[in-house]
Amino acid sequence: MELRYPNGKVYKPQQVKNTPHLKQRIYGNRGMTLEEDLNETNLFYLEQEIAVIHKKPTPVQVVNVDYPKRSAAVIKEAYFKQASTTDYNGIYKGRYIDFEAKETKNKTSFPLQNFHEHQIKHMSDCINQEGICFVILRFSTLEEVYFLDAKHLLTFWKRKNTDGRKSITKQEIETYGHPLTIGYRPRIDYIKIIDKLYF
Repeated sequence: MELRYPNGKVYKPQQVKNTPHLKQRIYGNRGMTLEEDLNETNLFYLEQEIAVIHKKPTPVQVVNVDYPKRSAAVIKEAYFKQASTTDYNGIYKGRYIDFEAKETKNKTSFPLQNFHEHQIKHMSDCINQEGICFVILRFSTLEEVYFLDAKHLLTFWKRKNTDGRKSITKQEIETYGHPLTIGYRPRIDYIKIIDKLYF
């Protein structure tokens, strides 16, 4: 059976042998994007029947298609139908899960301009309905990943909107967030933080 990510990409499991180079083999693909790491993590959760969490598709309106051959169609022009909310959603232990994933090359703070007003509103709405809502932040140059509960993000957003700081300092993320280590399977085990905070 062929497994695919929600974005259609074919899942190819890595072959791992018990060799002295195991650590090198496991961590060999450190250049992956946060999205790729999370997609692999979510596939692991699905396979192990831990949680059902997917990347949300972005709604697109196709307006111009070229048919060079009968068997092939090429989209020449398309538009986003609406602003997207957050990147991922699903269910875990009967609770709705909703989160956004963002990366920055900045080493000392996370710019709030990476988020949009409609995303903040969506997260606030999810929290009001008792959903589990958070962000996963990656400092790409430092290779550090953090889980930050959305309630803290909303506080920093409110500060920005009242002429305050336009970013979250790394120290604030370390204080209010939870570090996530990059592993093999799952790549980014954020469920263990959800267990700690919500269950």
